[in-house]
Amino acid sequence: MNAAPGAALTSALRPPRALNLALAAARLREQPEDFVVEEDLGFAPAGEGPHLLLRVMKRDANTRYVAQQLARLACCHPRDVGYAGLKDRRAVAVQWFSVPTPRAPLAWGDRGRGHGFEVLEVHAHRRKLPRGALSGNRFAIRLRPLAGRNAVTLAAELAPGVELIRHRGVPNYFGAQRFGHDGTNLLRAEADPGTLDREERGFILSAARSALFNMVLAERVEQRTWDQLLSGDLAMLDGRGSFFAADPADEALAPRLRALDLHPSGPLWGRGQPPASGAVRVAEERCAAAVPRWRDLCESAGMEQERRALRMAVRDLELVVEESAVLLRLRLARGCFATAVLRELLQDCPATMAGD
Repeated sequence: MNAAPGAALTSALRPPRALNLALAAARLREQPEDFVVEEDLGFAPAGEGPHLLLRVMKRDANTRYVAQQLARLACCHPRDVGYAGLKDRRAVAVQWFSVPTPRAPLAWGDRGRGHGFEVLEVHAHRRKLPRGALSGNRFAIRLRPLAGRNAVTLAAELAPGVELIRHRGVPNYFGAQRFGHDGTNLLRAEADPGTLDREERGFILSAARSALFNMVLAERVEQRTWDQLLSGDLAMLDGRGSFFAADPADEALAPRLRALDLHPSGPLWGRGQPPASGAVRVAEERCAAAVPRWRDLCESAGMEQERRALRMAVRDLELVVEESAVLLRLRLARGCFATAVLRELLQDCPATMAGD
């Protein structure tokens, strides 16, 4: 099999910036508390049912490890533990898990803690928490000035970009962590899926689909149309999965586009043709045809054509100047990556800062 084209890997892992800002320099993640993410479920626990919803704080621990520890405490199989999304290890994350209600009552306040995690709340709920079942994530990211600089100067450098992002948003790229270290998951897409276990195969399929999306978005960024509606585009409501055919000549859409209430969309590849039309669909199909292995993997896995917004609205964005750092606060919809925001502001953006 042919190796994945270098240009496609670049579009996936290092896509172009969009806002042409003067980039600031800062130190990040010197300790887990420098990156804090908290899930917003968007719904309240049911208060009854055969499952428990657990609000858990983890520090320097990955999501799967915590899920395994909760399964041990609840005396259930790890596959019966639910969680809405993966969170980075090198962080402090407050996220939700679900477990089947243990047969024997468990004093979670006494036993619901271990190396790197602590159960904060316990609520009865009707069903297992599925992946993606959250409204969004809140972030508090501490940016530390380089040696010889100070927090006030760093905040002043960041302020114009923060103001622009409030009004324009940023390209809704998948973060590099989706593709594995140095794109390992994409490179492994050349392997026979039958030789991989279920989890490995899931990582590779997700990476291939995400990379195809990033390729389309990178092209729109280079054309400066990532935040515009083109003829043939499908528009998505902000924070929603629904989409509709958009007529750029419709004067009612222009103010909603400027207000970040809706966005143009790109393909999450699957079987069949993209639902976009005209030149937009031609461009999407051309990107997919450039990497037929990734395209064919998505189709053969039975995935259906879906859509994802090309633009990300960044809500509640603010800078807080501390004594020796600048705290960047923001809220993102589910499935959005904090790296997409940071890479528009900073010279060297780390590859793994997620909250999807």
